[in-house]
Amino acid sequence: MRTVRTVAELRRRLAPERRGGQRIGLVPTMGHFHEGHLSLMRRAREDTDVVVVSLFVNPTQFRDGEDLASYPRDERRDASLADREGVDLLFVPSAEQVYPAGFDTVVRVGGLTDVLCGDAGRRGHRHFDGVATVVTKLLNIVGPDVAYFGQKDAQQALVIRRLARDLDIPVGVEVCPTVRDPDGLALSSRNSYLTGGERERALALSRALRAADEAVEKGELDARPVLAAARAELDRAGVEPEYLELRSAEDLSPVERVNGSTLLAVAAHVGRARLIDNTVLVSHAGATAPTDHPRGGPG
Repeated sequence: MRTVRTVAELRRRLAPERRGGQRIGLVPTMGHFHEGHLSLMRRAREDTDVVVVSLFVNPTQFRDGEDLASYPRDERRDASLADREGVDLLFVPSAEQVYPAGFDTVVRVGGLTDVLCGDAGRRGHRHFDGVATVVTKLLNIVGPDVAYFGQKDAQQALVIRRLARDLDIPVGVEVCPTVRDPDGLALSSRNSYLTGGERERALALSRALRAADEAVEKGELDARPVLAAARAELDRAGVEPEYLELRSAEDLSPVERVNGSTLLAVAAHVGRARLIDNTVLVSHAGATAPTDHPRGGPG
């Protein structure tokens, strides 16, 4: 594996493979790799000929007072893990490489970015403008055939699919299942902030999703009782959600009944960590949408 730090070097190293018609896969990350990141690298290794992993803590998606300065970083450890997974190129650009002097362009995806993580608790900061802008840059820099993202960031994945469609970027966007610890907690770099007691409280997020899923399995489809089942688990742990909402898994529009393509999304602060999680609820009325049941293990 080679570590490259400039756009020019990355493009130079990819040029022969691109001329040879090899498929290029991209896994965009902010580093501090965990099993969720590694599962995306493995999927890219299976699907494509050349695997590029980007490692860049993107300052424009953090609001003032958020954890940009303290976000966990360990490039040497990350490089070792990526090498072990057969990654070909680790792209570690500086902020100046991504946002050179005079940079003054913003990519904004409408609609999808005005709810959930684009709204609650983040008013005054366009979080997904930062996400959409940096991902657009990475897609243009790397020129991958496929880019890989995790289902835990379901809203982000929808935003990226929309921007690729709207901007005619020729890339496939693959969304891979959420990876969880055996106790059900969705893997996140921010989990490292949790103390022992906070981690126990954080498990309420996955329990809330499971409670909603069980309510649906018993035939409950109306939003209010499904959300009440989830909220009860959060209340028992003393976790106040930033949001706990049922949304269409296709376009994030609000829904009143589980219809087979219904995203239940939750966000909450536990100690220093802002955690998010979600699942797709599937009714028994013939729905076939894929689901991420928070029962531990991958997806």
